[in-house]
Amino acid sequence: MLRNYKIGFIGAGNMTEAIVRGITTKTNPALIAVSDINEARLDMFKTQYKVGQANIDNKRTVDFCDILFIATKPQIIPDVLDELKDDIGDRLVVSIAAGVQCPTIESHLPEGTRVVRVMANTPALVMTGATAVCAGSHATDDDVDLIKSIFELVGVCVVVKEDRMDAITGLSGSGPAFVYMFIDALSDGGVNMGLTRANATLLAAQTVMGAAKMVLETGVHPCQLKDNVTTPAGTTIKALHAMDKAGFRPAVIDAVEAATLKSRELGKTKKDD
Repeated sequence: MLRNYKIGFIGAGNMTEAIVRGITTKTNPALIAVSDINEARLDMFKTQYKVGQANIDNKRTVDFCDILFIATKPQIIPDVLDELKDDIGDRLVVSIAAGVQCPTIESHLPEGTRVVRVMANTPALVMTGATAVCAGSHATDDDVDLIKSIFELVGVCVVVKEDRMDAITGLSGSGPAFVYMFIDALSDGGVNMGLTRANATLLAAQTVMGAAKMVLETGVHPCQLKDNVTTPAGTTIKALHAMDKAGFRPAVIDAVEAATLKSRELGKTKKDD
């Protein structure tokens, strides 16, 4: 599906690298262009990924591509789009900037420009990302399906309405940080009970990965999987009782809500600006 498209990236950060790594498993690296002011990053894309172009000129990247990814920091998105709007033509524009809504992006581009917005997360760097995509006013179903197929190369991807993107940010965008905190706490628990830090962290991380894989590959509800581990009057039920007393579940729910509300606030601020 990707073989016929030239793909450009404005911004050479970690998410661009994750996407390029995935794309190059399915298409010729010569069909990829990257631009950025960081020449060291550009050199890495040239040497490690063998991309067709890597330069500091954003307009060269636009001229090169059929699909243009905007992968800069959210606060400079308007300036970047204003710089490039006269060169966009009929290209599909994809934004991976957190909190920047499709109407905001479209307002800085020619009328009728097809825009797809993406919320990805950092595990895409190790090909286990969780991504959501939504369509702007003029993007077609085929556009959305194409971008979804790209992000499925670096993990899983769902299609949502834009009014759900803040919740996606709160859940899977911020979620890795919650999981890292949980892994660190599990490791601390192991150390507290006499394990070495190295063993405790290794076992904690593997336990989280294995449990997540059980959910994804079995299709069994997490509560049923929990019950499968929990024997009457055993160690696990005692631990779960302690977690409930400490407010573990509501704390996680509150964390997703807090991140969602902050994303909503940031989106309104950018729109008002």
